[in-house]
Amino acid sequence: MSKKPANSAKVASAGGIDSTATLRANARKNIDKGAVTQTYAADKAAVIKLLNDALATEYVCVLRYYRHYFMASGMLADAVKGQFLEHAQQEQAHAHKIAERIVQLGGEPDLNPDTLTRRSHAEYQEGKDLRDMVKEDLIAERIAIDSYRQMINYIGDRDTTTKRMLEGILEQEEEHADEFADLLNGWIGK
Repeated sequence: MSKKPANSAKVASAGGIDSTATLRANARKNIDKGAVTQTYAADKAAVIKLLNDALATEYVCVLRYYRHYFMASGMLADAVKGQFLEHAQQEQAHAHKIAERIVQLGGEPDLNPDTLTRRSHAEYQEGKDLRDMVKEDLIAERIAIDSYRQMINYIGDRDTTTKRMLEGILEQEEEHADEFADLLNGWIGK
């Protein structure tokens, strides 16, 4: 029969986990920092900047998708318009998640329209016709895929919450790219 320590709050668990007493004491320190505790290992300012750039990218994509939705015309327009609208809404959801995470980290979402396109990784390309719109959206998704993958690699395990969020967004960006690649591969005509 094993003995329990007299004061289990003072005993640290195996594997580098702080004792209950230490966890409780640390939680009381710097409570003004909200969700960011002393165990946060990433460069918070750098992560917030990365997230604000990703936020700008998402909003540029939202605007481009909505333009494509409203401007789509031609025989295939009805089928493709649905994709544009769905992707605009999904990119908007990404932007909301990113903005919420920025605030959680103690930052401020930069939604300044004057600097949005300069900070965005993706370009705002209007497209000449429906096929060109699909092509430009595929290019933007490919840019997003690479930028999210690089952010994930940079953050690593130093901020697992942000990493998981970015991985979820990356998964959806890859789905978008796959859908647009399929559309382009099956395109009839020029």
